[in-house]
Amino acid sequence: MMLDEDFTRIRAHRNNIHRYRSLLKTQLSDLERQFIERRLAEETASLEALTSETFPIVFVLSGSPSAGVAS
Repeated sequence: MMLDEDFTRIRAHRNNIHRYRSLLKTQLSDLERQFIERRLAEETASLEALTSETFPIVFVLSGSPSAGVAS
């Protein structure tokens, strides 16, 4: 059940990020642009935190630039 809630929250963050990016493509005042950029940064940080909590395992594909690099 918890995973469903996490997926719902991830989807909401992604939708908000998409909406804010679309708004940044429109004509905005400096104040509006600053507000939206700040909200976009907050949503992005929240999404990254939630996804790292929900999916703590990192998979490395062979042939990727970081393959073979020890952490």
